[in-house]
Amino acid sequence: MLENFREAFDGIRSHKLRSMLTMLGIIIGIASIIAISSTILGTNEQIKENLIGAGNNAVEIRLYQGDYAFEPAYQPVPEYVPVLDESILDEINAVAEVEAASVFYRRDAYGIIWYGASGLNQGTVFGVDDNYLDVYGYVIRGGRGFIESDFSTFRKVALIDRTVSETLFSGENPIGKAIEINGEPYTVVGEFTQSKEFQPVINSIEDYYTYTDRSGGKVMIPMTTWPVVFRYDEPISLVVRARGTDSMTEAGRQSSEILNSKFVTTGDVSYKSEDLLEQAKQLQELSGSTNRQLIWIASISLLVGGIGVMNIMLVSVTERTPEIGLKKALGARKRRISFQFLTEAGVLTCIGGILGVLAGVGLAFLVSRLSQVPIFISWYIIALAIVFSFVIGIFFGAIPAVKAANLNPIEALRRE
Repeated sequence: MLENFREAFDGIRSHKLRSMLTMLGIIIGIASIIAISSTILGTNEQIKENLIGAGNNAVEIRLYQGDYAFEPAYQPVPEYVPVLDESILDEINAVAEVEAASVFYRRDAYGIIWYGASGLNQGTVFGVDDNYLDVYGYVIRGGRGFIESDFSTFRKVALIDRTVSETLFSGENPIGKAIEINGEPYTVVGEFTQSKEFQPVINSIEDYYTYTDRSGGKVMIPMTTWPVVFRYDEPISLVVRARGTDSMTEAGRQSSEILNSKFVTTGDVSYKSEDLLEQAKQLQELSGSTNRQLIWIASISLLVGGIGVMNIMLVSVTERTPEIGLKKALGARKRRISFQFLTEAGVLTCIGGILGVLAGVGLAFLVSRLSQVPIFISWYIIALAIVFSFVIGIFFGAIPAVKAANLNPIEALRRE
């Protein structure tokens, strides 16, 4: 076997230009596939990060009427939907995929939050319990967070994010300032942010509507003071933090089933999870379907390269006919002759595959730099590309190898 590899490398070295031209189709095909697949994987990771956030595995379970989230500010709450309380958390936390859970209220903040003459035109106000910040992965970047006495004494204090701070206070320190929430004064005691910041990439109006609800300003108040501000009962929503990104769908599904089995008995109102992972998969499939077509087109280069390998190996058989005849006359078996040519074809395409991988990685980084498209290099795909290029050599080298093995030794020795 080592002798076959040595002869293969000797043959490539003795015909450098011819070998390089033969490998060109393999190099172009592998490079194209590596570059496209790296862009696909990078785009998929960007889609997942845009929707889910960097390391945030939180899943919201809200009340829906049909396909739309229930908005108690605009419609009465059906009598058959009892109000949730924190007692449900014990059962939710028992779900294997759930790491932590929290209950909260929410409603749009448009026109109800003011600081002097400055109002918040886009965002959400939340009534939260003492677990909410931890479940969602928020950290305090200024001031303090909620403490137990804020809930037990119905203290009217609020936390705001950076968007609200910049909108209402225009660079002022917001800590200690009073804002109005639906006419009630609340003292800002802290400013929060996500523990791992991420910035959604918005390239279309669809992206805008996908991300706008998650990127608007947020104001949090203790949930015990929520009735003071809005003065009516409404269903409490739930948020769970899954143990991993891939567990988000199952964590949301089981949690919503628990709520529906206990609280919703009739009508078209039910609890549903906000399945961001599924949304990410749908966007990934939409993006990937086009890119997969590009991969198939790039694969044509591999077919052309394989045909080139077969052609050059047939030429090599013709050139080395006397050598083959001499080996057969000395007792070389057909399998020995065919394996020699298969090895040479496999080595030729494997070298082309390695060069194609290097070119593909370089091309991927170049595309990323020029177009600001994220890339993700998969070692699995690189290994698969090299193995696949070797297989191409074996497949297209089979006909020349069989032809060489079946040569008549007497006729082969007569040929000059």
